[in-house]
Amino acid sequence: MGFVSLHNHSDYSLLDGASQISKIVDRACDLGMESIALTDHGVMYGVLDLVKKCREKGIKPIIGNEMYVINGSIDDPQPKKEKRYHLVVLAKNHIGYKNLVKLTTISHLNGMRGRGIFSRPCIDKFLLNKYKDGLIVSTACLGGEIPQAILKGRLDVAEDIALWYKKLFADDFYLEIQDHGSIEDRIVNVELLKIGKKHQIKVIATNDAHYISNMDVESHDALLCVLTGKLISDEKRLRYTGTEYIKGENEMLELFKDHIDNESIKEAVNNTVEISEKIEIFELFGTYRMPKFPLKKDKDSFSLLSQLSYEGLLKRLKKNDLTEVDENYKKRLSSELKIIKDMGFPDYFLVVWDYIKFARDNYIPVGPGRGSAAGSLVAYALQITNIDPVEHGLLFERFLNPARKSMPDIDTDFCIDRRNEVIDYVTNRYGEDKVAQIITFNKMTSKAVLKDVARVLDIPYGEADKLAKLIPVVRGKPYKLNEMIDKNSPSQEFRDKYINDNRVKKWVDLALRIEGTNKTYGVHAAGVVIASDPLDELVPLQRNNEGQIITQYSMDDIESLGLLKMDFLGLKNLTMIEKTVSLINQSTGKKINIDELPQ
Repeated sequence: MGFVSLHNHSDYSLLDGASQISKIVDRACDLGMESIALTDHGVMYGVLDLVKKCREKGIKPIIGNEMYVINGSIDDPQPKKEKRYHLVVLAKNHIGYKNLVKLTTISHLNGMRGRGIFSRPCIDKFLLNKYKDGLIVSTACLGGEIPQAILKGRLDVAEDIALWYKKLFADDFYLEIQDHGSIEDRIVNVELLKIGKKHQIKVIATNDAHYISNMDVESHDALLCVLTGKLISDEKRLRYTGTEYIKGENEMLELFKDHIDNESIKEAVNNTVEISEKIEIFELFGTYRMPKFPLKKDKDSFSLLSQLSYEGLLKRLKKNDLTEVDENYKKRLSSELKIIKDMGFPDYFLVVWDYIKFARDNYIPVGPGRGSAAGSLVAYALQITNIDPVEHGLLFERFLNPARKSMPDIDTDFCIDRRNEVIDYVTNRYGEDKVAQIITFNKMTSKAVLKDVARVLDIPYGEADKLAKLIPVVRGKPYKLNEMIDKNSPSQEFRDKYINDNRVKKWVDLALRIEGTNKTYGVHAAGVVIASDPLDELVPLQRNNEGQIITQYSMDDIESLGLLKMDFLGLKNLTMIEKTVSLINQSTGKKINIDELPQ
């Protein structure tokens, strides 16, 4: 049995995210681990990336969240200044995953405590009790409730809390010992072992891992300064001890020897393997979760789609009866409808038809269609697109192909000023619990990270800007730093500075280690997800800075879950065209229909 790492955070940043997952999994492989858990602080950003990367490497992924728990109620309208305690929560099976997603979502939508950068998503013990099925929990770091009680000398309180968790989670509750070199760790560890022995609660040995290896201490410290607006030279600032990296079994066995007996250490390390054995393999991918289009009792989705498509085709071709329609159109429409039915996408087309119809009925400018969807005669008949694919010789198979099973993808342009009206319509139509916008992560590119690291090193802005400008940009993307210092560098001046100036070398090397890290998050410019089931059972949710509900999984992860992702693109050109048409009408009395202009 290999050692199991349970206390990992998915990147170097205070904003936990998915950018370092590959490095984490590679490190686990190098150390011979059989499983690895991801327990970011309060979020689940990196979960699906972890699952994918672990499967590639033959390692069992453990899905988790280091949550914040309060003793009061998150529903209290006038909360006091409650103490927030850390608690590691792991999903044991699919039920546990759904409950973990539910708890994470509730913590963000209803349980935010604190102000500004000190705000944290919290749950309470009532919620833990309600959603306990399928979960494994452990006491976390010194920020956990039991360690905090021990440090205050309240050993009786620590025991009571441990017994409460044991009663709730039985053998799925564990005490954690950690050693990051502090006196507090040693005090807590000794008492935790006593509590475990007295009440038959198993103890596990864990270690915070905010970065990959002990080679990353300096670069992680630089990143903390970047994200907190401090200089490396500042004495009073957030910093770690330098031990918060992924450790292997041998390192963990050596870690506690100055204050814990060998037998207890070995047992605690082995207990992490027991947790891994409890984790069931469950499938998150491969199932389409299409929303069901609201239908009358006497209708099914395919018959309604067929009816609307044939009626729409007659209207498009200005015919009264199908006998008047060219055989090419009839065959093409029949063939497309069969493929759509066989692949299980009638509801998809009805959903898109419905919200575009809403936009057109409410005079919200809609684009003529873009991408491969323009090759669909069904889409043309339904007025989803305004391009006749038969007339223009466009292929349906580029859009939907039975030989390549994949979700259809119709991107739609709306007037940028009224795009939100369409999103509001969809939200009201399918329910607030089934519609959300999609998160996007903003990564630290080479130019940006070079300037950020320069600032924390107190290098003058002018010098930083000059070096950053030596990095060429191709198709909107700057070269990466490893390419800039390579022998085939696109800028020999940059490479020469790196090789010949020790200060520049240190500066670039630090930037190299944190390049590509997630720095901030935002809302995807177009992406909206519509689900068949409540989203908070499938995807963890949160709010953005404007209070909108967004997913914690990115666009690619949303699609891999089989969820329906729609692109509602806000286009300024449509807004300008609409204003132009309105001005023409006001000044000349002429009404122009853009869709009827010659193509």
